[in-house]
Amino acid sequence: MTSSARVSPVQPIVLASLRDHVHERLREAIIAGRFADGERINERELAKDLGVSTTPVKEALRQLETEGLVRTEPRRGVFITFGAQQAEEMSLARAALESMIARLAAKRATAAHVDALRTHVAEMEQATIAGDVERLIALNELFHSQIHEASGCDYLRRLQGKQQMYNHATRLALLGEAEERGRALAEHGAILDAIAVGDQDAAERIMRDHVVRSGQRHIAIVFKSASAGEAA
Repeated sequence: MTSSARVSPVQPIVLASLRDHVHERLREAIIAGRFADGERINERELAKDLGVSTTPVKEALRQLETEGLVRTEPRRGVFITFGAQQAEEMSLARAALESMIARLAAKRATAAHVDALRTHVAEMEQATIAGDVERLIALNELFHSQIHEASGCDYLRRLQGKQQMYNHATRLALLGEAEERGRALAEHGAILDAIAVGDQDAAERIMRDHVVRSGQRHIAIVFKSASAGEAA
């Protein structure tokens, strides 16, 4: 399969920050599983498909290497290093961080924080019923961001920030499924309820289970097989 079916061209309007846009396109394509783990990258082909020169492609690949999504081998080229195993590890890392943040949110959330979370969940319900995936992704990210804000924990939030590129890409894959949208809505409602009553243990557990389950489903969608930890 050629890369033209896997990455979309960069539009002229975004040329001012070309490297960033090329980086974003490639990162989303890799995490969506449109490149195989271990596949060699053809920089000229990618540049042609993206409608750019090879310079921003090379720059983007260097950035992707710092994120652990590609590796450079001298005299051999650049290779994809993202597969089901790494996706599972990233999901578990996110679950650990998000569950601790949710625990602290249940401990520290103010009435204003809870009201904001209720608003986000109500809007998520409307977007779920309407099947508005783009709106739902945005609201999903706002919901988690509000929990981060309520936690008041800058250190964990900074660590979790490094996972954002994975989180957004997984939501793109997951929320296209109607059944997954319904599950996510129910889980977000349960997380809200735990935070609202200050139940730290429940907030931690439900958030962890939500992130782990979502990660397993993402792996099943992208790599066409369930992760080892997913129940039959």
